[in-house]
Amino acid sequence: MAKTKTAFFCRNCGAQSPRWIGKCPSCGEWNTYVEEVIQRVETGSVQQFTPRKQSVPTLITDVELSAENRIDTANNELNRVLGGGLVPGSVVLVGGEPGIGKSTLMLQVALTMKNQRVLYVSGEESEQQIRMRAERLGLGKNECYILTETSTSEILGHLSKLNPGIVIIDSIQTLTSENIDASAGSISQIRETASELQRYAKTVNVPVFLIGHITKEGTLAGPKLLEHMVDTVLQFEGDRNYGYRILRSVKNRFGSTSELGIYEMQSFGLREVSNPSEILITQHEEPVSGTAVAATIEGLRPMLIETQALVSSAAYGTPQRSCTGFDTRRLNMLLAVLEKRSGFKLGVKDVFLNIAGGLRVDDPATDLAVVSAVLSSNIDIPVSSKTCFAAEVGLSGEIRPVTRAEQRVSEAEKLGFETIVVSRLNLKAAKSSAKTIKVVPAGKIEDVFRLLFG
Repeated sequence: MAKTKTAFFCRNCGAQSPRWIGKCPSCGEWNTYVEEVIQRVETGSVQQFTPRKQSVPTLITDVELSAENRIDTANNELNRVLGGGLVPGSVVLVGGEPGIGKSTLMLQVALTMKNQRVLYVSGEESEQQIRMRAERLGLGKNECYILTETSTSEILGHLSKLNPGIVIIDSIQTLTSENIDASAGSISQIRETASELQRYAKTVNVPVFLIGHITKEGTLAGPKLLEHMVDTVLQFEGDRNYGYRILRSVKNRFGSTSELGIYEMQSFGLREVSNPSEILITQHEEPVSGTAVAATIEGLRPMLIETQALVSSAAYGTPQRSCTGFDTRRLNMLLAVLEKRSGFKLGVKDVFLNIAGGLRVDDPATDLAVVSAVLSSNIDIPVSSKTCFAAEVGLSGEIRPVTRAEQRVSEAEKLGFETIVVSRLNLKAAKSSAKTIKVVPAGKIEDVFRLLFG
């Protein structure tokens, strides 16, 4: 009987070592090596695929440039995040927390695609469970096949017979390879099964979706090598207390990583939110202090979001600073600018900030809206609901310009806002796209304060 072979793998980068070591020589992390049973078996049953195009060495100047033919997923939000559609032969990894809607999203894509044969491989649910979910999502006329299997050799055998146009694997952590004698979900198994599926995708030129679990730290489970192997990494995230889900691109070899897609979870599945600005702005029956609307840009998409601030006296001695959806360190910087440069005494007060809708924003153009909301709550005077803001605040208290001011102004105008406050350096660009909206320039925080509160 052959002796069981073991090896040590780094949980961070997937590097292999014959013995345990404290510091990984590849990525420099400490205490990341774990022991796993590994025994390569030469079964001779490796599935062979016929390449759709023979690979030969070609001089780079002889490579013909042609338009990139992308596959329409029949999901506009997913198409936007992928960069315009699905690239043939690409491997896309979709990660997210349990129950966030990864399987629902992928099954919905499989059911709505037209003129494409889709194979949905599930290692977590039975065929009856998937059919029940499909009934809820709406079957329609499609060519979606279901396979409940965890062995990659069996899966690859079915793929060679069915010849699908798209493959969906749910999930990569449940698959096992005959070449590795280790349990499913281990580092060696994830690396081997992902490698076999990547080889299939590149050889036959068929795109593959891999659904992946995440750890309690919020990172994708398995070796970091998994993220390097795939072409695109998508993060599906959201707050369980809200019905909205956000699909972000973490890595994309065929498009921008600054795009995002927004969905709303409903009883019949995920609904695409084509105009997020309307759902992210709260409709108040009467004016409320401490709220201001910011015109932001996420990728190529302009959005208007509502910032809510609450300023109150510190009841427990040490003032509190709390943010939801905004960087706490940036809030502290803006409060320091208000106190040092503009003379507003906020150092002894509690300040709470919330981005409505459960979104998290990193756009510097939200600075002026945050400052306006804080000042409004501090003096308890509401900001006009027909005014929005698009400017960055510098350390000297100046109002700095932001990029793509024209798109921000057009979005605000489309949603019925009457005034938008921008940096005076953005005035020319903002006015070029303004038709009915009034563009107000500002150079200092004091200018904005006088404009809003007199």
